[in-house]
Amino acid sequence: MALALGEAAKAAEEGEVPIGAVVVCDGEVVAAAHNRRETDRDPSAHAEFSAMVAAAQALDRWRLTGCTVYVTLEPCLMCAGLMVNARVDRCVFGAPDPKGGAVGTLYDVSGDARLNHAFEVCGGVLEEECAGMLREFFRARRRAAKEARRDAAKAASTLVSALADPATDGAPPSA
Repeated sequence: MALALGEAAKAAEEGEVPIGAVVVCDGEVVAAAHNRRETDRDPSAHAEFSAMVAAAQALDRWRLTGCTVYVTLEPCLMCAGLMVNARVDRCVFGAPDPKGGAVGTLYDVSGDARLNHAFEVCGGVLEEECAGMLREFFRARRRAAKEARRDAAKAASTLVSALADPATDGAPPSA
């Protein structure tokens, strides 16, 4: 999970939601990835999805039997579905996702008997570190948005004052 947290930190550095994933097969790390949805403008560029695709390419097979996916946030429906389709043995996640978790929190794709494959799930591994990274990312994003709104309001107020000032004859202030 520490490697997945390292991947999540890379995502945060790129301005992406800090989620990281690592695929381990037979005790060896075969792929690692981080969230790149904004950078790639790709709705499927989730950390675990990208890591599973990279693992399949590295192993030269689509079936990821014998593999464990480590991810810092509980997988969504899309990623949990890919785990079923790729025949992953196990998913280990850090923080639960109350808004989209699909391996136990909102849904449980991992053990749905109607599907052709089930996989083991272990949640809460380094949960505080994983959740803390997400909390800090969104806290900083909200703070930046608040500052941008404040700066925009100040600029608008300055412009309105200048336009209303008869001495400027309606000319906007110089930069």
